Amino acid sequence: MIQPHGGTLINKELPKFEKERILNQLNDFEKIQVNPQTIKVIKSIVFGVFSPLEGFMNENNYRYVLEHMYLENNVAWPFPIVLDVDENKAKLISNDDRVLLIDSANTPIALMDVEDKYTYNKKEFAEKVYGTMDENHPGVNNVFNMKDILLGGEIFLINEPKSIYPELDLKPIETRVLFKEKKWDRVVAFQTRNPPHLGHEYVQKAGLTYVDGLFINPVIGKKKIGDFLDEVIIRAYQILIKEYYPKDRVVLSTFETEMRYAGPKEAIFHAIARKNFGCDHIIIGRDHAGVGDYYGPYDAHKIFDLFPDLGIEPIKFRSFSKCSKCDSIVNDKICPHPPEMQNFFAGREIRAALQSGKAPSSDVMRPEVASVILQYKNPFVS
Repeated sequence: MIQPHGGTLINKELPKFEKERILNQLNDFEKIQVNPQTIKVIKSIVFGVFSPLEGFMNENNYRYVLEHMYLENNVAWPFPIVLDVDENKAKLISNDDRVLLIDSANTPIALMDVEDKYTYNKKEFAEKVYGTMDENHPGVNNVFNMKDILLGGEIFLINEPKSIYPELDLKPIETRVLFKEKKWDRVVAFQTRNPPHLGHEYVQKAGLTYVDGLFINPVIGKKKIGDFLDEVIIRAYQILIKEYYPKDRVVLSTFETEMRYAGPKEAIFHAIARKNFGCDHIIIGRDHAGVGDYYGPYDAHKIFDLFPDLGIEPIKFRSFSKCSKCDSIVNDKICPHPPEMQNFFAGREIRAALQSGKAPSSDVMRPEVASVILQYKNPFVS
């Protein structure tokens, strides 16, 4: 099985006796309240989804990643993972302090050893990660709404955040054991933030043809307005797998993180996370993790050429469609027929049909999947 990114699967959960000691001394620590998105980041760090990260990036790693897309130790990483605080809170914290990261109910989530605190340029952050400073880009908008000081340092889990879908919340150590039990030596990952249409099914099964197992790993977390609700995505995939996939070849598990819409850089990030889950291949489609027209349709394919040492191998798919002449789902490498014979899987058209309460054509989406989605009065983030 593929090695974790950086060579070691990180686990930052504190021993029970250490948790109890900290919980008995809560008043001795400065506390930082973190939002639900940051809690998901904490969880991903401490259980190794973000290996080799052991905490939030210090200034040196922040700047090195921003400039080179590599950590200081020459391990690939596409964009900064940081903790932002306001100036008033930062004044209460010094280097080498230990602080508690708490949720909105004041529950201690993690202990942080503060290594440094530093300022940063939001415009530089946005430009170098997203390639734009347009605040209409949801990722850029998030950066400009961040607080002004960053804290870097190692973190340790105290209380594991509750999962939205606990039965689907598999940690990297668990997926790796599961894949071994299934005797899957080679596993292909599929990243998604949408319910499946027949084009998705086509690329998933095409990828599965060459490996032992398929790991369907939808993003569960903050998304932009107009994206599908998490529950809709999960239920749609459950019915698709039940009706149309071999049961011993597919694992469905959630990836609790927010979408950053960073296009090609997020494709690298998605690949690293799935590598840590134990996948040695990942499907990369057209405009992977893109939004609007900020990225070229195949920029997420090209960026992998910059990371020959990444370890996980992309399976790159271009556009796919239902060809009326071939009478099957095809891509532009295998079908010779002109565009007028192609029914492309246009997300906007699928959404429009669902918004009007109609099922997309069975040439586009399985009727069972459409039926699940149409059970919701509004299946979209609003």
